[in-house]
Amino acid sequence: MFKKWFGKKADEPQEANPEKTTEKDADKGTAKAAEKAAAPPAAAPAPSLAPAGPPAAARSASRRGAWSLLKAGLAKTRAGLKGLFSFRGKLDEAAISQIEAQLYAADFGPEMVRELIDGPKGIRAAWKAGAFEEADLVPGFLRSLLREILTRRSGELKRAAAGPTVYLVAGVNGTGKTTSIAKLAFLLKRGGSKVLLAAGDTFRAAAVEQLRVWSQRLEIPIVTGKPQADPASVVYQALDQLQRESFDYVIVDTAGRLHTQKNLMRELKKIREVIRRKVPGAPHESLLVLDATTGQNALNQALAFKEEIEITGIILTKLDGTAKGGIVVTINNRLEIPVKLVGVGEGLEDMESFQPENFVDALLEEEAAS
Repeated sequence: MFKKWFGKKADEPQEANPEKTTEKDADKGTAKAAEKAAAPPAAAPAPSLAPAGPPAAARSASRRGAWSLLKAGLAKTRAGLKGLFSFRGKLDEAAISQIEAQLYAADFGPEMVRELIDGPKGIRAAWKAGAFEEADLVPGFLRSLLREILTRRSGELKRAAAGPTVYLVAGVNGTGKTTSIAKLAFLLKRGGSKVLLAAGDTFRAAAVEQLRVWSQRLEIPIVTGKPQADPASVVYQALDQLQRESFDYVIVDTAGRLHTQKNLMRELKKIREVIRRKVPGAPHESLLVLDATTGQNALNQALAFKEEIEITGIILTKLDGTAKGGIVVTINNRLEIPVKLVGVGEGLEDMESFQPENFVDALLEEEAAS
């Protein structure tokens, strides 16, 4: 019903429905979104991270679907937004103020809340223009608005159009960077790809050892250097092996660093330059790992990294441990960097490609009355 308001184009996602979306419908939406992903000029979208082989019904019996993972991971945020479903009668300024407070509590952030409430396509503008009058239509309107925001840029992982693909992974200590690398390697290998790890965090012996343990557990080869070795030299060796042994992917770990440590940020630039010279067009993704539980601090980290290096996507971890899921929308909108992968649990399988439609449905699903 909000089609006219958002000026829907032919190639945009299906209009949001104020009725509750079923898991089956969300799964279908995920499949359609994957089929529509377009290949950019320098790189093609990575293959689906879903395992090949068993049909969807069999896979659901052995593991939770992407939508179920998101729904479980966003439970705390969804609980904080449940008041959105309690409004009845005509919408008024008092109700809009309450909606604004709930969005702040979910860590959408000042700029994002202003866009959702007072932006040209926001709730107040739509209400005053007569797009809707009833307060119980607000959740459906927000679904439409959030989908429009989150689909402005592609969240598909890129891969090389030909030859091996290089993923560079950065992030501060404690965000779950090493575990995220392991999960990504697991997903790629499960999809049939040949994966290599590069332990570029040579400043911390524990970090190299942690990644080595993951490589043994996953049965994925790893390239390491001596303690305190030049990280760029380790990456160079890994790229040599990547090309010599015909790997499909190499995932490069980098030193867990504070975004204020300029010397380490410069080292990261050096690694990127080595990759560029060794593999034309690489890195195909420069992924920044952020901890969702840190809320707006994660945004500050991303802003600092973006100033120093070209970040192409976000891996957002620990989404299951926070009531601040709105940070996903804030990062995507303010930084113009798409969230590409989300971690919603501790298991290897608890990481999924980010699907905006599924995220919005899981975020704003009305819980059944008990």
